[in-house]
Parts: sequence; C-alpha cells; structure tokens
Amino acid sequence: MNEQLADWIAKDKAYCWHPFTAQDTWTASEHEPLMLVSGDGVWLEDAHGKRYIDGNSSIWTNIHGHAHPQLNAAISAQLAKVAHTSFLGYSHPLAAELSARLAEFFPNSSLSRTFFSDDGSTAIECALKMALQYRMQTGQPERCEFVAFINCYHGDTMGAASLGGVEAFFSRFRKFGMTVRFVRDLDELRALEGLDRVAGVVIEPLVQGVNQIHVWPQGMLSELREFTQEQGIHLILDEVMTGFGRTGTMFACQQEQVVPDFLCLAKGLTAGYLPMAATMVREEIYDGFSGERENAFYYGHSYTANPLGCAAALASLDLFTSDQVLELLPAKINHLQQALQQLADSHPEVWQTRQCGMIAGIELRQADGSPYPQALRIGEKVCLAAREFGLLTRPVLDTIVFLPPLSITSEEIDLSFAAIAQGITAVLSDGRKNNTIE
Repeated sequence: MNEQLADWIAKDKAYCWHPFTAQDTWTASEHEPLMLVSGDGVWLEDAHGKRYIDGNSSIWTNIHGHAHPQLNAAISAQLAKVAHTSFLGYSHPLAAELSARLAEFFPNSSLSRTFFSDDGSTAIECALKMALQYRMQTGQPERCEFVAFINCYHGDTMGAASLGGVEAFFSRFRKFGMTVRFVRDLDELRALEGLDRVAGVVIEPLVQGVNQIHVWPQGMLSELREFTQEQGIHLILDEVMTGFGRTGTMFACQQEQVVPDFLCLAKGLTAGYLPMAATMVREEIYDGFSGERENAFYYGHSYTANPLGCAAALASLDLFTSDQVLELLPAKINHLQQALQQLADSHPEVWQTRQCGMIAGIELRQADGSPYPQALRIGEKVCLAAREFGLLTRPVLDTIVFLPPLSITSEEIDLSFAAIAQGITAVLSDGRKNNTIE
C-alpha cells in the first residue's frame, strides 16, 4: 500500500461514518476499504489501479456510464455560468425546461407540476406532506393515514422511514412518524377497514428493490390504480429506483399505462451525477394549494432545482434520444435473462433468479431450498469474492443484486456473470470442500 492510500484510509477510518455499515468492522485494523478514484463507462478504478464493472450503478444511480463526455460538458457549461441559485423567490431557465420535459412523458401533461428536492427520500417526504396538506385544504382532514407494502423501502427521512416495511431498518423509529398500515398485496389492501381514513397508497411499481428484487405480478399496478381511484385514495409511486429506463420503459408505470397522483424520482434523474429529486403531481393536487398564502406548501431545500443538477438531467434525457437507449434495451434485457438462466443451470446454489428489465436478483439458498443462516452472510461473502474477479455489487441478504448502467454491453454482462459465478464457487463450492461453510 502506498503512502497516499494509507493516509486516505487512515483519515476515512478516523473521521468518516458510512451508511448501513457496522463501523467497528469497517475500522478494524485488518480491513482495507476499497478506495475508488476514477471511472469510465461502466468501469470504476481503485487506488491500486484495478478496474471493476459497476454492477450496481453506484447504488442504483448511474444510467449512461461514468465520465460520459456529453454529461460532463453539460455540467461544465453550466458551471461556467453559475453553480447554484436559490429557487425560493427566483427561477432559472434549466428548471423550467426540465419541468416541461418531464411533463411530456405523460399523456395530456397529466403530471403537470414538478417540485424539486435533493434525493429519493425527500421526494417521498414531499409527496407525503403534499398529500396530507391537500386533504386538509380540501375538506378531508380525516384522510391522514397511508398504506404501504410489507418489506418495502422508501427512504430514511422520518416520514419516508414510517413507510418502511423492513423491520431491521425502521422498527425503532416507527412510533415517531406517519400513521401507516402495511399490507402484503392488493387482496389485503381491499380487505382493510377504514379506507376512508387513507390519504394515499405508496408502492414501488413492478419491482421492490430492497425486498430482494421482489417482482410484482403482471397487472397488479393497473388493478391498484383502479382500486385507489374507486376509493378516492391517492396513488404515490416511488420510481426512485425504477425510473429512467431501468425496467425497459422510461418509467415503470408506463408498462401498465398507469398515471399516478404523485410520482417520486431521484437516482437516475441526473444519470447518477448529482444529488437531485423530483416529485411530480397532477394539476388538481397543485390547485389544492392555491388561494391564501397560508395554503402554500411550506417545504423546501437549499439546493432545490440546483442548476448543475438540472443541466445533468437535461443532458441525460437528450442521451436517451441520441443514443437510442430505450430502443437498445430489449436485446440487453434478453441477454441478461439468458445469463441469469445459465448461472442458475450451472450453480445449484442459485435457488431463484428474478428480473425486471435491467434489474436482476440472484437468490442463494442451501440444497434443500432453505435459507443460509444469516450469521454466515453468504451474499456479502459472494459479492466480496466477485470483487476479486472484477465486479462491484452488493447483496440484499443472500440475494445478489445486478443493476448495471444501461450503457453496459452484452460482453460486459458476460464478464459480470463470470465474476458472480466465480464468486459463488469460491465461497460455496470451495468453501464446503474446505469446511468453511456448513
């Protein structure tokens, strides 16, 4: 290890606090954190000069690859003008352009208004507060509850955390947040009593990410839209992960011709280059905040509609057209499907694979189909082993998540799955031979 790298690691361990991380393990003397220093396309490079495929799009954000010249140029051009201006009491051209571009994705501009914030969690936070305030200002104050789905994940700010269905993440905070009821599926939602108290239902459309890439049944989303309309309940779609081509269409809801009342976007909004989020709403909801000043939506962020973020987002939307991103996806999705099947056929430890567009989960289980003991942390060990073969990704429990930039090639998908296969072999097949896995 060179002196510069040793200094970086020492400072990280002494001063940084990493998310979702057991810090005692991280700061242990024998642990050398992976220090990433550059990127090009789907590849990242560490401080030792080793290259890796970014198999989870830098936590599900990157769309077109790293250091894309068009994105870099758009950000640089805006940086030469101004890096940030307040959106409170002022505006700027790129925010106006981006809002209009986003509205064009939906028929008759049905999601006509966009409220900008900072990340996926705050996009959800905005939707929840808007939904509640709308009810208060339209004579429906009794509608103050929400419904979410078991094992869902919608962010970590207090309101968003209230919706979280993963007990390990959210149980200790639940009493401090919104009033939320949880259901497994549409049948349980239909059976709930007191639906007249529900302001909105929140769901990740088509696929739940943190729930080990759980794919919803086909048609479920359109049925949910019909039911919420019948009940006068707002439908809030969390497309923080699924938006911007991840499922094969620009937005997941378009696959079932669903237009929600609130659409929450982040991650891929700026192609993963800058933190920025958007909460899109129908005009009728926006109209509920008109009139007296006290009806205004008193919520905001210092970096709302940041010009650099808007520049990146507009350049990303341009790339979807110029690079024919959506048109090229069916062949990549098919190739990913074949790679998943080949992996399952050749490795009995692969209990199930799940796919939604360019989002995939590979669940590992024991030979009898039972899960591995959680203390073994098999998924984590396989991902660490795959790193040695040139792939970066993370598991959800023992499900290996593969969610690469959409710019990935078929050859790079094959390299990724070769690394996953070698990781499975190193941890499970070789581990059993060496009596390190029971």
